[in-house]
Amino acid sequence: MKTKTGRYSGYIRPFSFLIDLMVINILLVYLTDFPVNKVFYSVFISAAWFIIAASLGFYEVYRYTKVISILNCAMKQGILFTLFCLALAFSDSEDSSFKKIILFTSTSLFIILIIKLFIYFFLKKYRVLFGGNFRTVVLLGNNKSINPLQLFFTENPDYGYKLEKVFDLGHDKKNHLSESLAFVLEHKIDEIYCSMGDLTQKQINDIVYFADNNLKTLKFIPDEKQILSRNFTFEYYDYIPVISLRNILLDDTLNKVVKRVFDLLFSVIIILGVLSWLIPILAIVIKWESKGPLFFVQKRNGLNYKEFNCYKFRSMELNDQADLEQVSKNDIRVTKTGRFIRKTSIDELPQFFNVLLGQMSVVGPRPHMVSHAKMYALKIDKFMVRHFIKPGITGLAQTKGFRGEVETDVDIINRVKFDIFYMENWSILLDIKIIFITVYNTLKGEEKAY
Repeated sequence: MKTKTGRYSGYIRPFSFLIDLMVINILLVYLTDFPVNKVFYSVFISAAWFIIAASLGFYEVYRYTKVISILNCAMKQGILFTLFCLALAFSDSEDSSFKKIILFTSTSLFIILIIKLFIYFFLKKYRVLFGGNFRTVVLLGNNKSINPLQLFFTENPDYGYKLEKVFDLGHDKKNHLSESLAFVLEHKIDEIYCSMGDLTQKQINDIVYFADNNLKTLKFIPDEKQILSRNFTFEYYDYIPVISLRNILLDDTLNKVVKRVFDLLFSVIIILGVLSWLIPILAIVIKWESKGPLFFVQKRNGLNYKEFNCYKFRSMELNDQADLEQVSKNDIRVTKTGRFIRKTSIDELPQFFNVLLGQMSVVGPRPHMVSHAKMYALKIDKFMVRHFIKPGITGLAQTKGFRGEVETDVDIINRVKFDIFYMENWSILLDIKIIFITVYNTLKGEEKAY
């Protein structure tokens, strides 16, 4: 069920829209050569802004919306709005300045984005300082299932959720359910959060019936397996609904092109700007310290599970276990130079050649050696899903601390979880964010970089 607006939240979107239209039309007068005395242009541009915004969900910003999602949507809004304004301007018989149109659209978007972010962060502060713009919630489930969300509500008051009560369904489930629904009515609770794994199908149906008939927002907390396997999307073949198991954004042709262009530009910059002088230096240092080639070439599984040669600077003495055993802490196979280049992630830089060849992306799920990929495919649920897209030099899982040696199944399970989230929530801004976090973590130093 979609989140309902609460208190005065319903006024924020129309207010923001009116402010944005004022900004656009004022700047239209002062920054462009449009014949602004004709109402036609103002109406068309305002209508275009509204239609694009409605299509992209530009004003669909909720208390749980992330800033990067706002920026990503704003970027798309700006590009489409600029294209429309250019087309409208140059279709007119009078000459229009390309620079002025770009100035108009970029200035408009910049001011609108500043206002949007101001409202977003103002509401966060307002909730913390004055306790306003909040929604009352209750949690239903056993402690293990609901504890992460309970902790989130408690430690993040800026999101505007006020946790009124937790109903533990670990025992006497039937009575606690009845008690919780009575509490929701008596205290006029806004939202109910239930752990799906702790309820039977009949109990879920009963809670849905209660929420629908009492105008309560109902949300479910999935367990780990449901997180990895229940991101359904609906498609329609004529009037026949068909469920698609998951929505992979990089299946879209435009998204593929955008990501590939970004990968090509980024890899060329690194290869020409860094590797062109770094390779000769490391060739001397690595070969001087130990016998063997400069590059370590290892078979790994990529897109559609196809094998490819993954390139790295050699960081270990030549050994027969390189394709079977991961590097562990204080591994005696690692050379002195190897220890440094692994700590700083310099050993991964040759993979930009893999990116240039189209075998990898700058950002994506990290590829595993073939022997380990086969092992994880057999024992880790949904592991194979990450091969629907190209592997990356860095990824979301790595920025969350799950890089390097896989010490327990928890490490690889969390990698899979973050990789699938990335696949289903990809944006070019998310790629850029991951790159910046990776660089920051590398400069700061990471515990598992060995």
